[in-house]
Amino acid sequence: MNDWGTLFKAFGRIGVLSFGGPAAQIALMHRELVEERKWVKEEEYLSALSFCMLLPGPEAMQLATWIGWRLKGVPGGLLAGLLFVLPGASVVLALSAVYAALGQLPLVAALFTGVQAAVVAVVIEALLRVSKRALKSRAHWVTAVLAFVALFLLGLPFPAVILAAGLYGYATAQGKPLPYDLPQPWGESLRAVLIWGAVWLVPLAALVIFSPGLYADIAIFFSKLAVVTFGGAYAVLAWMTQAVVQSKGWLTLPQMMDGLGLAETTPGPLILVTEFVGYVAAYKHDGWTGGVFAAGITLWMTFAPCFLWIFAGAPWIARLTKAPRLSGALKSITAAVVGVIANLSLWFAAHVFFGRIGRIDAWGLHTILPDVTSLRLIPAALALVAAYLLLVRHWSLAVVLALAAITSAGVAFV
Repeated sequence: MNDWGTLFKAFGRIGVLSFGGPAAQIALMHRELVEERKWVKEEEYLSALSFCMLLPGPEAMQLATWIGWRLKGVPGGLLAGLLFVLPGASVVLALSAVYAALGQLPLVAALFTGVQAAVVAVVIEALLRVSKRALKSRAHWVTAVLAFVALFLLGLPFPAVILAAGLYGYATAQGKPLPYDLPQPWGESLRAVLIWGAVWLVPLAALVIFSPGLYADIAIFFSKLAVVTFGGAYAVLAWMTQAVVQSKGWLTLPQMMDGLGLAETTPGPLILVTEFVGYVAAYKHDGWTGGVFAAGITLWMTFAPCFLWIFAGAPWIARLTKAPRLSGALKSITAAVVGVIANLSLWFAAHVFFGRIGRIDAWGLHTILPDVTSLRLIPAALALVAAYLLLVRHWSLAVVLALAAITSAGVAFV
């Protein structure tokens, strides 16, 4: 029985319990909605998941939105998507406020040094997990290596790397053509594009026109980010981090990594780290009121496009998931994401483990060069222990993050 009260309870429960990243979130929804409640069939669920993986943005949140749409139309999709995001967003907002107010205290700084070290292990775990799923052929391995070289050594833009991988996969894919009798719901999709395009872009235009400056810059940046976030949050984190730290100066690198640690320990999609970025960036200028406003802007610009993609594209799932060229593009993008996450792993690790980071900008290279004499032994040791506990012992992520933070603080104050 999928009445509104039952839907609210089911998706509310999923939203509160959606820890552990997209793999865990997708498994949770499968158990709750396919196996136990039998609201959608297995084949429908997997087809929708494949479709959501083709889209930019958090695939688990978009899958929840699709299931709500499948059950109750657009209102059901809104309910499911919002309940997936809002519990975690509320927690991240509260933690961002506490962090912005107290983050410079010695105890808090010591705690987050441990969190940063554990985050390196978390990203490495994500790299291994995605590699097993994505690298199924020699072409996929080559794509991953080339993506890593392009990002880490050559400093090429992340969107260009992902676009190139997708075009290669699309051009080289083989398979049977689509059957001609599948529906083509142009009218429904056009209405969704007009309505949800306005929901997304009208507030963006209003900010640019009536509030130029930091808040408009935040809105523009995260709107762009929403369009290129293929392959999950990890795939875009390195590009986002470099942009907000080096180009825009909104956060320091330690602050960015602290935000990632906060997002890792809360329910909901990892891309909620954007909310932390918006809050901290605006807090420096306008205090907590500016932080709350900027956090709201980042949420809107991050997730409004997700509803657009789903409501416009969901009627086409029967066609899109059977298209061999789109499937080839997805597989190639997923392979490139392995290289993207490898770049993220090395970039984060270098900045956590070394106190001084130089650069090489010569002979066509544009990359970082750590000063080996500035090695920080405690974060390096904590990252190794965290990697062992996560990868070998399979401890809970929340427990590992807490243990690393407490150990770091204990060492700092001994």
